[in-house]
Amino acid sequence: MENIPEPPQVALSKARVIGSEFRTTENYTKFELCFAISKRYAMVFQQIPLVKKTAVKEILSLLKRNKPMIRTILGMNCLVLFVFLPTSGIHAQDPLRFEAEVNQLKLKNDSLWNSALPTQVFTGSSSIRMWEDLQARFPEKHIVNSGFGGSQASDLLYYLELLVLDYSPEKVFIYEGDNDLAEGKKPKEILHTLREISGFIQNQHPGLPIVFISAKPSISRWKQRKKYRRFNRKLEKWTRQDASLFFVDVWKPMLEGSRLDKTLFVEDGLHLNSKGYDIWEKILHPHVAIEPY
Repeated sequence: MENIPEPPQVALSKARVIGSEFRTTENYTKFELCFAISKRYAMVFQQIPLVKKTAVKEILSLLKRNKPMIRTILGMNCLVLFVFLPTSGIHAQDPLRFEAEVNQLKLKNDSLWNSALPTQVFTGSSSIRMWEDLQARFPEKHIVNSGFGGSQASDLLYYLELLVLDYSPEKVFIYEGDNDLAEGKKPKEILHTLREISGFIQNQHPGLPIVFISAKPSISRWKQRKKYRRFNRKLEKWTRQDASLFFVDVWKPMLEGSRLDKTLFVEDGLHLNSKGYDIWEKILHPHVAIEPY
């Protein structure tokens, strides 16, 4: 447990995931960094109480580098957070589990990307990652596929610069929420993270079109369909409030009446086969083809 203190770039990235609601400017503040560190430690304090001593040392070391008044404010907030913050119900998740995969994906996409061409980025979880003929289905556009893992929205927020912003996209397509819901996260919690993703993108590229793809139905998660539908309704309602955000419904087209079309999936009952991607292509094509501005 002696290696808990993290490199600044790692802690700063985690601030985007955990503490970004405190962002008041384009740059992340030291309070956010402190908040992210303290909340992360809070997740393990109940299981490993001795870690608290290491956390205190880290926090105090961070505070020493600030002016006295800021130090007092930061200290009060951070110490309160990791001493009193309840950990039950927190969906602890480490984005670093995808680090090796993301690094390899980054190398691959960098080698394929033509910076001279307008680029549309598709990103999100494995339903995007496994869309191997994505570029071939939209040959009129330069597409970067940065889907990864079985990612959740917070993972995308963590890797947003590497997988999306580095390609200066003219439009972004996002598929997240499917795995979040399956892991027990509430729709409200997921939407909060999606708002952070949208806000971070548009802080750097004001007015950039962002297309949110609804959670899809699947055989393996059909029992949770009520929660998925609730999430999709909330996602659609939110996107209607911003002219630069778009909602694409893939749920209804994958049904036969009220029943799921089971011929759209590979053997695992979760991921799409070519027939399933045919439906996605048809629905998404108008959004890919439309000029972004």
